[in-house]
Amino acid sequence: MKFLLRLLTWWNGQTLGTQLFTWRRGVKVGEDAQGNRFYQTKDGKRRWVIFNGECEASRVSPDWHGWLHFTWNDPPTKTALKHKPWEKPHQENLTGTALAYAPSGSIRSAKPVALQDYEAWSPEA
Repeated sequence: MKFLLRLLTWWNGQTLGTQLFTWRRGVKVGEDAQGNRFYQTKDGKRRWVIFNGECEASRVSPDWHGWLHFTWNDPPTKTALKHKPWEKPHQENLTGTALAYAPSGSIRSAKPVALQDYEAWSPEA
């Protein structure tokens, strides 16, 4: 079953075609903290990532994102970016998960705020 999923779907890791292309033409450049592996062709014209788990683009850190999109030539394993002290650590997109942000008063919040100044309308009989 796993072989069939790998053969036909891309969201369960790499497909068989990607695995063959990576094996034949890919050069491993590095790996991030989440276990995602980054590759490029021997001539450096193509770059790609093989996710460790769910294929979600927000799981790629800004350092590796810049390298994947040719913003800079050196991968973060060679030249680390200098981060500002006010920058927060990278966090993947949590939309649609239980950890997504829910403001106070939201129907998703754990403790909904009771509305004290509201009275329900009822028609006069």
